[in-house]
Amino acid sequence: MSVLSTTNPDAYFDDRYRMVQAQLRGRGIRDERVLKAMLQIPRHQFVADEFKAQAYEDHPIPIGEGQTISQPFIVADGLQALALQGTESVLEVGTGSGYQTALLAMLSRMVYSIERHAALAKAAETILRGLEINNVKIVVGDGSNGIAEFSPYDVILVSAAAPAIPQALLDQLGENGRMVIPIGPQHSQELLLVRKRAGDATVEVMEGCRFVPLVGAGGY
Repeated sequence: MSVLSTTNPDAYFDDRYRMVQAQLRGRGIRDERVLKAMLQIPRHQFVADEFKAQAYEDHPIPIGEGQTISQPFIVADGLQALALQGTESVLEVGTGSGYQTALLAMLSRMVYSIERHAALAKAAETILRGLEINNVKIVVGDGSNGIAEFSPYDVILVSAAAPAIPQALLDQLGENGRMVIPIGPQHSQELLLVRKRAGDATVEVMEGCRFVPLVGAGGY
């Protein structure tokens, strides 16, 4: 896997550095692996040219198909909660632009990502290939159903809000697995950290949030 690094910075490196220091470290993100990944991955490559100047600002950015790339802090907070060590098999629900997918690829062993919109999935694959990130498999389908073929997963990260935790995702989460998922009404949700032990799930509320809806059998 090859990505831009701090020893070979791109034109947006200073913006990315400020993002990490002010928006992430300054707001309580302490996982050094997460901070390093977000310093290395070029977020501006995952947004349209018209939004590149905003790529490192602390707000969501439209990516087409009615979807967005989440604000950097929310991405970092979810990744930190998952406590990735580099050995995990990860299911990502909602590939979107592929930005979070790239971060997961740096932080884990293998990422299986599912996206409802074929155009977004294709665009994300192209960007990831350009960055020589090769430990990712993207599938087009209903994210609320997960990808049973490659389960169980050590970690599941859901990038769209559901009215309740989809049973299919719980079933595909392995023993001692962790899942981060936004749950609640379409206009206001809570970001949950779910842990699975002895077949039972425990839930911790992380914070309030607002995500696009998870559309599918187990979503909206």
